[in-house]
Amino acid sequence: MPQHLIAIKDITADALNHIIDRSIEIKKNPAPWHDSLKGRTLAMIFQKTSTRTRFSFEVGMTQLGGHAIFAQTQHTQMGIADIADEGKVISRYADLIMARMRYNADLVAMASGSEVPVINGCDEKYHPAQALADLMTVKEKLSRTEDVKIVYLGIANNVSNSLSMASIYAGARFTLCVPEFDPAAVDEEQLAILRASDRYEETADPIEAVKNADVVYTDTWINMEFFSDPAFADEKERRLKTFMPYQINEDLLKHSGQETLVMHCLPAHKGYEFNETVMYHPNSVVFDQAENRLHAQKGLMLWLLGKI
Repeated sequence: MPQHLIAIKDITADALNHIIDRSIEIKKNPAPWHDSLKGRTLAMIFQKTSTRTRFSFEVGMTQLGGHAIFAQTQHTQMGIADIADEGKVISRYADLIMARMRYNADLVAMASGSEVPVINGCDEKYHPAQALADLMTVKEKLSRTEDVKIVYLGIANNVSNSLSMASIYAGARFTLCVPEFDPAAVDEEQLAILRASDRYEETADPIEAVKNADVVYTDTWINMEFFSDPAFADEKERRLKTFMPYQINEDLLKHSGQETLVMHCLPAHKGYEFNETVMYHPNSVVFDQAENRLHAQKGLMLWLLGKI
């Protein structure tokens, strides 16, 4: 069976740290890797819209000497055929599959049929490729991940699921500071693993959470596809009232360290999870974080294909 990455827990802590370290090396010195995936093809399947995932995977594959095929699910037969069967067919053409889907069950089905590695490019439960870039950025900026305090504020969701597990794998300390979980993202099995760790904690108090934080991190409180959906308007209004106390702004950062990194996986709704200015705060590394999607995914693809 091929090695897939549907969730961070699919790989070992050693593997995650190896990918992060090698990704940093590849970023610093990309030349030796220019032809490392020559003749290889990445199939990119998108049901959800994307900027960073689309560009970073496609550019990454190109820079490694390979080729990427972009396909939106509405332009394929995935709405008609069995997804596992479609995964099997695509895997007969491509060396890797990256899929960005609305439902984790569809990623699992695709992986069950695929004869090549499948990478989760984001679903409602997990965003593992983002977490790799996040921990790469932390290590790049702080020269370590061991005992780094990472605080996530907002709603517990697919991003926090992957970030929390990756942080524990990397030896960091992770604080989840949220008033509630997105019901679609709850992973009871993973929560049990995290809550058994002495490097993981939960709190609903943002000021207490960010004390002595090395990193504060947030994500949108409302999934992008629902933000302007009239059918979601009442829930949007409820969430805005619930989560506004968890906004990252300069006032909150006064309670953390002067060198605390500010992170967001983007795109951001400025004025909501971020205020209008903190995204451009001197401690903000959101654009370095976005760039590192490219480098971390190079490392991931090389690892999955046995090149590093």
